[in-house]
Amino acid sequence: MPFDHLGLSPELLRAVEDEGYTDPTPIQEQAIPIVLKGADLMARAQTGTGKTAAFALPILERLKGVANKSFSPARHPIRVLVVTPTRELAIQVHKSFKDYGKYVGLRSTIIYGGVPMGPQEKDLLGGVEIVVATPGRLLDHAGSRTLNLGQVQVLVLDEADRMLDMGFIDDIRRIVAMLPAKRQNLLFSATLYREVRSLASTFLNDPEMVDIAPTITAAESVEQIAYLVDPDRI
Repeated sequence: MPFDHLGLSPELLRAVEDEGYTDPTPIQEQAIPIVLKGADLMARAQTGTGKTAAFALPILERLKGVANKSFSPARHPIRVLVVTPTRELAIQVHKSFKDYGKYVGLRSTIIYGGVPMGPQEKDLLGGVEIVVATPGRLLDHAGSRTLNLGQVQVLVLDEADRMLDMGFIDDIRRIVAMLPAKRQNLLFSATLYREVRSLASTFLNDPEMVDIAPTITAAESVEQIAYLVDPDRI
């Protein structure tokens, strides 16, 4: 199934084509229609399967109608919050939103620790619809009142299992508590062990499930040979 059969607008299809993609990956093909209809989603997919586009594209599609060129920050409230465990992943996810949304007109920014807060504060106070953040720095800005999460419509927890492994469970709960009760929730994880499912049960509402099982195969450059040995000689 090509991308143009998934219900995406010409602006997004043009951006996808600019990136050199023609056909969606399995996670994209299954997740995009679910996100487009506004349902909550719990998805298992390995890194490198195209999961960022699986949520970025339908989110941009759903929100493109509110894009505007107003200079007033009030016209650009935070509508999407993507929480990631690491700075590196946050940068990658933010780049995807910028690349796929370049013909849409929504504003986005990225906030993570290890750098001065000033430039991030300037972006937030200027008004952005999409924020990609790591948990600690997001809470720093919340404490400084440089961002308002009261109008968030979509929450994405990306690499949820890594966030739990890194000890962010309490931070995640504090972040979720700051959001409106009515919103769409998307959880993506490489694994869905018990703690991840327990977390999901606390904020996902009747979620649909997409499970892209990992394919474990050797690289094409690896030659595999099996030697049969007499058990009595082992």
